[in-house]
Amino acid sequence: MSGYPRSVERQLHVERVAVEGTCEACGGNELEAYPVLSEGGWFQVVKCPGCLVSSSRERWSRLGPIAMLEDSL
Repeated sequence: MSGYPRSVERQLHVERVAVEGTCEACGGNELEAYPVLSEGGWFQVVKCPGCLVSSSRERWSRLGPIAMLEDSL
């Protein structure tokens, strides 16, 4: 065994919440709401799992799920 640490595969899981509505792009009726980190920061989105078109996209807090005390002041 070498002095290097073993590679460990980790999977991330994001809680998705079912939302009522219909996708304007494909007509699917199974929309999901969940947080997304993109080049513009954190967003709360509602997307169609079939075609991945966003139904809505709203800016979230700067650190996403991490709440800093200074953000509440």
